[in-house]
Amino acid sequence: MLGKLLVRYLSRYRWLLLGVLVFQFASALATLYLPRLNADIIDKGVAQADTGYIWRTGAFMLAVSLGQILAAIIATYFAAKAAMSIGRDIRNDVFSRVSGFSEREVSQFGAGSLITRNTNDVQQVQMLAMMGATMFVTAPLLAIGGIIMAVQQDVGLSWLIAVSVPTLLILALIIVGRMVPLFRRNQKKLDAINRIMREQLTGVRVVRAFVREPIEEERFRDANTDLMILGRKIGSLFVLLFPLFMLVLNVTVVAVIWFGGIEINEGNVEVGTLFAFMQYIGQIMGGVIMASFMAIMIPRAAVSAERVGEVLDAEAGMERPENGVTTFPAPGAVAFDNVEFTYPGAESPVLDGITFRADPGETVAIVGSTGGGKTTLVSLIPRLFDVTGGIVRVGGADVRDADVEALWKSIGLVPQRPFLFTGTVASNLRYGREEATDEDLWHALEIAQGRDFVEEMPDGLESRIAQGGTNVSGGQRQRLAIARAIVHQPQILVFDDSFSALDLTTDARLRQALWRELPGVTKIVVAQRVSTITDADRIVVLDGGTMVGLGTHEELIESNETYREIVESQLGVDA
Repeated sequence: MLGKLLVRYLSRYRWLLLGVLVFQFASALATLYLPRLNADIIDKGVAQADTGYIWRTGAFMLAVSLGQILAAIIATYFAAKAAMSIGRDIRNDVFSRVSGFSEREVSQFGAGSLITRNTNDVQQVQMLAMMGATMFVTAPLLAIGGIIMAVQQDVGLSWLIAVSVPTLLILALIIVGRMVPLFRRNQKKLDAINRIMREQLTGVRVVRAFVREPIEEERFRDANTDLMILGRKIGSLFVLLFPLFMLVLNVTVVAVIWFGGIEINEGNVEVGTLFAFMQYIGQIMGGVIMASFMAIMIPRAAVSAERVGEVLDAEAGMERPENGVTTFPAPGAVAFDNVEFTYPGAESPVLDGITFRADPGETVAIVGSTGGGKTTLVSLIPRLFDVTGGIVRVGGADVRDADVEALWKSIGLVPQRPFLFTGTVASNLRYGREEATDEDLWHALEIAQGRDFVEEMPDGLESRIAQGGTNVSGGQRQRLAIARAIVHQPQILVFDDSFSALDLTTDARLRQALWRELPGVTKIVVAQRVSTITDADRIVVLDGGTMVGLGTHEELIESNETYREIVESQLGVDA
């Protein structure tokens, strides 16, 4: 998956990569050439007291060094630009992919894991691309080129290379082999930290209400400690790696000086040649160490790439038709035809045999016991889930054949738990329709019974809204969500228990305003309070995911025992 991901995204920046290769190649060649110049200065300049040769060769050596530095800077710049670009592209694609997920895929991965995959995991791949682009040429050139140059300098000491290089490689393989499973576990621990932190921040009111702070702190502490212990194991391997590499390097240098001194004493090697050989040994070791670092980074990036790839390659539960219906033959109409829905892995369906219709402009209410499938039912209308049996039609077309954008444009959804975004009242309302004027916003607020409290805010429509709408009450949040759906100007309004936080007076005024101001809009209303749905054109009664009643309030009171029990429990026996 790592190779597939890198090829897929790096191919977009092939010219930057070509620049990295060219300049990194030039930098590596200059690095390999410098020890030879240094040997010549010692052997032909210092040893023979030729000051002019020292100056000439030194000046040339300085020019080569400056060229090497300049080439390395340019190569690093190109590598950084390519790596940051692919990081941006991967994050964009992951975000775009997740935005198209149905509720099933989001639940499957988990919000915390998706956040980690689009941040930490993408960063691991990005870092590998950055380091790999700069080391891809340098490491093999320094290692292989250094061996060739060292052998040219002194064949007699070359056996030291045959001992030290394999030793380094064996050490690297042992340590990298132990790191791979640790990196995989580390990413899962990060997922757990993100999940727990997100749950605690989202449910902070519940935590405080039930005095669960100590327990939640302990829960976070345990997850944090697990991550720390695992990080310490990984860090210990890193800490072990450096001393071992330096030990091999220093022992090799001591051996070069020892055996090289013997060669010099016997007149077989010159001092400058020995210095050059030592420098080449350092370059060879440097190349092997760089390759080892790449070997360490690759497993971690491979784990991250696998996790990112799982998101990018996830089969969407909601397939978008290529040439979907964009013009609906019966705008505003909603029909359920023997609909069945079963959650993945569930033994029995949540909904079974649901059949009813809502004609344009009608109000259809859905009522039933808690857990009876009401929210799941209305989620099928905007195709948040796909049915597992039967057909849901919107505007006369099967929602699976409709263009998703056109489908969503025709529906205004007010969820059971309304969510407001960080920004202002106006920006949240214009989330429904960007081009809406201030007059449109005030009109929607008036219908939703929210104009009064917005006018009382310090800046009116420009008043700040915190993330999730935590700085307004539950009832205000619901009314703003309803106003946002009205601003959308849909043909169908779906209210998923959207009046529960309103008092009875506000509830009644809001419904009267909706019926009066939006007579042509079809309204699907999920409600717990019977008083909210008594004037609906039709009422669907659910019990255990099955439709057990369909009719008006008066009809169901007379003929449906389940509905009558619900009414009597709320309004009394004589209702």
